[in-house]
Amino acid sequence: MKWLGNFTEFAYALMRIMAGFMFSFHGVQKLFGVLATSQPAIGSQLWFGGIIELVGGAAIMLGIRTRFAAFLCSGMMAVAYFQFHWKFQGGAAFFPAVNQGELAALYCFVFFFIACRGGKMWSLGKD
Repeated sequence: MKWLGNFTEFAYALMRIMAGFMFSFHGVQKLFGVLATSQPAIGSQLWFGGIIELVGGAAIMLGIRTRFAAFLCSGMMAVAYFQFHWKFQGGAAFFPAVNQGELAALYCFVFFFIACRGGKMWSLGKD
């Protein structure tokens, strides 16, 4: 399976692009109500989260100020996990499989990895 190593840069670029695209769509859902059952109130914490998702996800996808955008999005997902999923409860509620925080935790660490590595291949801007 060593031959897969030849595709490392391509795989990273595709991961960055798809993670940014999917994250930005969460922002579209929150801000514009696309394929969503509700929209947060303008100026609320969820509304600001939608702006970070839309703009940050697009920046990550396009590779514009990638490190900064990914670091911001990583932090936002850490807050989302602690505040909305774990809620500082004891016992089994800590675990993502129980508190439904898998996506928040995964986005947090994927974006932290992107923040450390930068935009690289297929980026429109400098890191």
